[in-house]
Amino acid sequence: MDDLGASRTGTLPAAEPQAFVADEDSRRALHSRSTVYQGRIWNVVSDTFSLTPDAAPLTRDYIDHPGAVAVVVMNERNQVLLLRQYRHPVQMNLWEIPAGLLDIAGEDFVVGAARELAEEADLIAGQWHVLTDFFNSPGSSSEAIRIYLARQISMVPEDERHVRTEEEAEIAFAWVDLDEAADAVLAGHIHNPSAVVGILAAAQAVRTGFATLRPGNAPWPEHPAHRPR
Repeated sequence: MDDLGASRTGTLPAAEPQAFVADEDSRRALHSRSTVYQGRIWNVVSDTFSLTPDAAPLTRDYIDHPGAVAVVVMNERNQVLLLRQYRHPVQMNLWEIPAGLLDIAGEDFVVGAARELAEEADLIAGQWHVLTDFFNSPGSSSEAIRIYLARQISMVPEDERHVRTEEEAEIAFAWVDLDEAADAVLAGHIHNPSAVVGILAAAQAVRTGFATLRPGNAPWPEHPAHRPR
């Protein structure tokens, strides 16, 4: 049988019916917090907390991350812009979408996305929507990522372009049909999480005529900066 759980037990797992599926805030009693490693961009913190008032304390270490934004750039031919960039932890050249950290205090999220788009791809977008929000690795990091859809594209004037250095100096670009990019994701040819999520979200958005997308300035209450801990 395709459903391994059903083939082994003969029944499907019991589940309560849900009228609306949505993640929800769930604060637990925090007993202590300390920084166990201070890095150049992010720190590793250690929290001791209890799941319930009468439960034994638990300790978890995780990356305290400022968050990030990423951009699916789409032209009038339903092509998306992919960037090939070297990533040392996995020692691979990965096809990605423009992205960057939210590391400027007080910067609006969509402004940060526009900055990254200009710096990494020399592009300006006249239309912005939110595609989706996600936690990159919630079991080990607080990193929250917002992915935007950027359309009505034009070039940054040549004399205003960002000078890319280090790994960014090697960036190569490709305009790829959205359906082809989605096929590459499902075939396991694209591994960057923002690209995977963004491409599949964009493919769904096209199917619905972009009707359900949020505006570029939509609130982002799940971002760590908006959730004091």
